[in-house]
Amino acid sequence: MPALFEPARPREATILQFNAALGAEVLGLDLAAPLPYEEFARIHRAHLDHHVLIFRDQRITPRQQIAFSRRFGRLQVHVLKQFQLQGHEEAMVISNIKENGKPIGLGDAGHMWHSDLSYKELPSLGSLLHAQELPRNGGDTLFANMHLAWDELAPPLRRAVEGLRAEHSYLANYAELQKRSPWRPNLTPEQIAEVKAVAHPVVRTHPETGRKALFVSEHFTTRILGIPEDESHDLLAQLFSHSVRPEFVYRHRWLPHDLVFWDNRSVMHLAAGCPDDQRRKLYRTTIEGDAPY
Repeated sequence: MPALFEPARPREATILQFNAALGAEVLGLDLAAPLPYEEFARIHRAHLDHHVLIFRDQRITPRQQIAFSRRFGRLQVHVLKQFQLQGHEEAMVISNIKENGKPIGLGDAGHMWHSDLSYKELPSLGSLLHAQELPRNGGDTLFANMHLAWDELAPPLRRAVEGLRAEHSYLANYAELQKRSPWRPNLTPEQIAEVKAVAHPVVRTHPETGRKALFVSEHFTTRILGIPEDESHDLLAQLFSHSVRPEFVYRHRWLPHDLVFWDNRSVMHLAAGCPDDQRRKLYRTTIEGDAPY
């Protein structure tokens, strides 16, 4: 005899693609609760398809953010351990707020176009940024689709860079940022040793989708290896300019409690900044990826 009542199935989240070069928003999902496998697989697929996912109205704790992030892989701890969230070393505080005259987080994170932790042997798979306090004005984050940047690259430039490798260094622009930033601390010898320069392909293949993407950035890429310095400088300038053409970019205007999850293998990002007198605070977790090829 059939049961009179069947238990209600959890409602699927709604995924709405943006009318932009990348990105989608996820509605009706509460990440405070563990996701069933089928729903997690759906979110994973959407992340690969759209490269940036905006989870709206996520009233989650840092512990819950860390737990969700870990479902995608091992988490990475940033070299600036001064800005770890207290009690949660996997979470970094991104903030322009000062308490007792000292910054509570990294206030100029994302000042230049980059892919997170590209200066590591195993760069980031993806990053998650959860809004805690937002300014009244500004604070936007821009994302550029590096698959489209490669697809639309002029054939002569494609031939010139395919197969080449480039050096990535965390220290490339650190001194320059320190000069104009109250948030950048002096690095200890141990921290400097933790961020030795590495080499990666100029054009990488996404390990899950097989799509090619440019993998150089104005923040961390110092030079292309194996070619004269002037040629390296010229090629990088062309790639940097091309990569952030407006048709490749999505500009995210934050709403309270947004959680933004982007694929560092597919995109670069840039923080647009906000007025110094307006408080901004977000928590970031970063997932370890694999060696680019």
